Amino acid sequence: MEKILPTINIEGTEFIIDVAKEELAEKANPQNIMAIKNMFYLGHCYQFHYDASAKNFARLDSASRFKEIEAVKKITIPNLTVLDPSRMAERYHTTVKNIEGKSDFDLTIPAGSCLDLRWNQKLLPILKIAGHSFFVDIPANKLRPKDDFASKGISLDQITNYYDRIAHAYIIPYNPKTREFQEIDHLSITQLPTEIIVVKFPHLQELDRVGWNIKYGFAPFYCIKEKEFQMHFKAQTLSWEETSIPSSIRLNLEQKRQHEKNTSAIELADLPLKAKNGRKF
Repeated sequence: MEKILPTINIEGTEFIIDVAKEELAEKANPQNIMAIKNMFYLGHCYQFHYDASAKNFARLDSASRFKEIEAVKKITIPNLTVLDPSRMAERYHTTVKNIEGKSDFDLTIPAGSCLDLRWNQKLLPILKIAGHSFFVDIPANKLRPKDDFASKGISLDQITNYYDRIAHAYIIPYNPKTREFQEIDHLSITQLPTEIIVVKFPHLQELDRVGWNIKYGFAPFYCIKEKEFQMHFKAQTLSWEETSIPSSIRLNLEQKRQHEKNTSAIELADLPLKAKNGRKF
């Protein structure tokens, strides 16, 4: 005999929880369903706007008036692992005990995958810059050297303005010796620096989508494709010709020459007439 499916009461209406179909079906009217995939998943719960008069999701075309419509309520329901743990255990071929404390998202992640390492085992992604490994530590707001405790690392606040929207990447000056960001003064530079290189690497969203989602309140799986998820990245070292530095140097040298020329002209103009004409015979 098939087990009776559990139910949940939403604003006075009983809904059957169907884990296999991933939906809630009104008990008195099984044709009236709400798909789990259409709810906003926050990791620890699902949320959605519910129209008590229609006994279903509130219509999106009235979203701007949700707060004004008395029948529309913001509903929060637990993970399916909480609502029906036995069927979730069956679905993912595990035990009820094994899914205790886990979210629905936890169960979808293959063991040993990169996403498993990041989400379940809480390991941080690695970005390699000029042979040095950095942890992408969004909570600490920095790229943190993996094995160099003397280095301050790279503060994410320091490089905010170094994101190139055309290249879709950060392009920053970097000192391999100190393993830190080192700014270049474009207004005064007159020769290529010997202690600095320029490196290019992806946006933080790409380096650590999980950490980004957590920090900014997105659903844990938002924009994550498990098969494409990575834990190791390598920054590209650019040649000076691929940057604007040579152009800044040429401009500064030209301005310097022009300034020296103007200064010489002023000094010459201030000399006495005899000095201007030179020694007479």
